[in-house]
Amino acid sequence: MRTVQAYRFALDLTAGQERAVLGHAGAARVAHNWALAWVKAVMDQRAAERSYGVADEQLTPTLSWSLPALRKAWNAAKEQVAPWWRERSKEAFNTGLDALARGLKNWSDSRSRKRGGRLVGFPRFKSRRRTTPSVRFTTGAIRVEPDRMHIVLPRLGRLKLHESARKLARRLDNGTARIMSATVRRDGGRWHVAFCVEVDRAERRPRRGNSVIGVDVGVKHLAVLSTGELVDNPRHLVAAQQRLRHLARALSRKSGPDRRSGQRASRRWQRAADRLGRAHARVRNLRRDGLHKLTTRLAREHATIVVEDLNVAGMLANRRLARHIADAGLAEIRRHLAYKTVWNGGRLLVADRWYPSSKTCSGCGAVKAKLALSEREYHCPACGLLIDRDHNAARNLAALAAIDTAGSGPVAARGADQKTRTRGQVAVKREPGTAPADQTGTVHRKVGLPTARSLARIER
Repeated sequence: MRTVQAYRFALDLTAGQERAVLGHAGAARVAHNWALAWVKAVMDQRAAERSYGVADEQLTPTLSWSLPALRKAWNAAKEQVAPWWRERSKEAFNTGLDALARGLKNWSDSRSRKRGGRLVGFPRFKSRRRTTPSVRFTTGAIRVEPDRMHIVLPRLGRLKLHESARKLARRLDNGTARIMSATVRRDGGRWHVAFCVEVDRAERRPRRGNSVIGVDVGVKHLAVLSTGELVDNPRHLVAAQQRLRHLARALSRKSGPDRRSGQRASRRWQRAADRLGRAHARVRNLRRDGLHKLTTRLAREHATIVVEDLNVAGMLANRRLARHIADAGLAEIRRHLAYKTVWNGGRLLVADRWYPSSKTCSGCGAVKAKLALSEREYHCPACGLLIDRDHNAARNLAALAAIDTAGSGPVAARGADQKTRTRGQVAVKREPGTAPADQTGTVHRKVGLPTARSLARIER
């Protein structure tokens, strides 16, 4: 199976190498800002001419926003704009132009409704102090040295890695991987290099060939599995909150930058800001490590994994739960499982967003019309089942895999155009043999923003 994946390594740069990388990132920023100013000038000119009543055929000609067109315009003007352009790699300027081309395309597609989701804003100019330095190399000498502790990049030369690149080097030596690009970026006070690699992955099968598991994510427990296993939520942000507050207060007492007066930040302020950034980066790395370990274990062991289609962006609008939901990384769990199940030969099923997994009895299929968030145990009035509500929801998710017998798609859809009704109030027709006898189809009310009912799946 051929796929594209990333290999990310930390770098140990010398002072001279760091200045060189920052120079390449600055070159990318200069090219981006020049091209954006050029595009805005033409757009403003056409708007002014249109306000004067100029006919459309007599307006200033439009510009092409594609990367080849922007690169051609930059090559014609770089002698005047950046006479020092020979000191940097051409890939540095291409990085800024490519970012602008993608930004303009996303903005245009969002306005014309070709792109779904939230509206994308018009690209903005990049600041030297507020922009994360980054540069991407796609051509030239990009390789891993035989000692596996050094890499070679165009114009930057030989850079030392903080850790061994043996996993990537083995694939390159065996001919099962090909480096497509390398991106150097400063993240959390440390420089990293990320290789975009085309890999030939061996066909794999889950350890349990016919295993089906439902995963109900939450805040009290990061995940509750249909097998009854409880995965604790480490709450890394809560654990580091005291130190983050201390570092933030120390930063506020330093002389920082002021855009109105043009005052530059002091060195003490910069050192305090770096300490705060490293603390946040540690929280992010701990969370990322835990999520990767959990999702890798699930993808390698189980053939079918069923999760919920949670509206995480809407849940973050709840000011009482936003911090804890963001700290848990609920959306990352589904994103990781989406590609890891493909790598390991399994499949991922996503339950409909309005499927009442918490309100449905996993024993008899009865559905409660209402279930308060404070009710942590599910008590079925029909069969008398008493079970933890999250374990009950996970078992209902696992049962959805029996409905998707054809395996035609990744989504286990359920009708959702009304509010939830009890089992006696609604009867949904089902073809024989598509689900166990104790499963009952339900319908649910659609809403635009999260309510207490839709947030019932998330624990306090």
